[in-house]
Amino acid sequence: MNAINFNQLTGGLGPKITRNGQRYLYFGGTAYLGIPQNKSFLGHYLDGIHTFGLNNGTSRSNNVQLGIYDDAEKAAAQRHGAEAALIASSGYLAAQLAVHHFASWGQVVYAPHTHPALWTAGNPHVSGSFGYWSRHVVELINRSKANRWVLISNSINNLFPECYDFSFLRGIDPGKEIMLIVDDSHGIGVLGQGLGCFPGLPQLPFVHVVVVASMAKALGVDAGLVLSSAAIIRQLKKTPVFSGASPPAAAGLYAFMQAEEIYQAEVLKLQSLCRYFSAGLGASKAEFAAMDGFPVYLSEDQQLASSLLQQKVLISSFPYPDQDGELLNRIVLSSWHQEKDLDILLKLMRCLA
Repeated sequence: MNAINFNQLTGGLGPKITRNGQRYLYFGGTAYLGIPQNKSFLGHYLDGIHTFGLNNGTSRSNNVQLGIYDDAEKAAAQRHGAEAALIASSGYLAAQLAVHHFASWGQVVYAPHTHPALWTAGNPHVSGSFGYWSRHVVELINRSKANRWVLISNSINNLFPECYDFSFLRGIDPGKEIMLIVDDSHGIGVLGQGLGCFPGLPQLPFVHVVVVASMAKALGVDAGLVLSSAAIIRQLKKTPVFSGASPPAAAGLYAFMQAEEIYQAEVLKLQSLCRYFSAGLGASKAEFAAMDGFPVYLSEDQQLASSLLQQKVLISSFPYPDQDGELLNRIVLSSWHQEKDLDILLKLMRCLA
């Protein structure tokens, strides 16, 4: 399916994209909680703009600081179960800050499908399943003379929906020291009742946990987040990358701080929609790869996206792992949808079967 340029995202009966005056019902993107069009959230954002202005071009090392950045970091840490937090201008910057700082701390090992934002240089070329990799890593670390290891992974695979199990860490020799860096960009705000992966990761005395995430997906804020211990966050805040970079707009963080109840309500709605859609798929559910509570459904049908497009329904579709690969056709739900939107999609899919 060739890329098509759409020029407007509109509201109404769920998310729609407009192209040349034609409206397409949209089941794609990463706005899992519908925050970009949530009126209550937008109200908080506008209040933030009136209070703090459009942006903040100074660095976090400037002698004059807006107190909201520290306040937002404290709120993020408390909300997502960490001791401390760091907020950067993007998820990419947050990830690069963490991996580059700890790349020389120990032996670096990448999990399969780790997002490029976590690469230090080149493609780590890790293949196989996460389960196979995790068993291999335990054997590798336990047999090695090296004591310090940096394990880098996503929390989930959002392309081929799968939630990763990090309990394998319990099999590592406790005499080793592990730095675990996990990208939770697609889980935070959605999974674990919206808390993300941090509270569920194994708490072991020899494992230092660092979770990085884009806040621009479910949380709807153009910023990046690092969750970890207070000691690690202090280290990262002393780096030139953090101290020299401009922070995200304060208005978005103000809205984030006011929006805890909004996030809670939207994730409950999203979970309800996921259950409704899964039930509506019936026997055809076997034709999709999905995981409980995550609003992404990978189809085996290579023609699904083009067939639905003819009916003015747009889903996520792109070749993987490169431009010569097969299409990944994925239906992505958002709490912005309504059950009526899902009924339209389900009816069309039954007709196309």
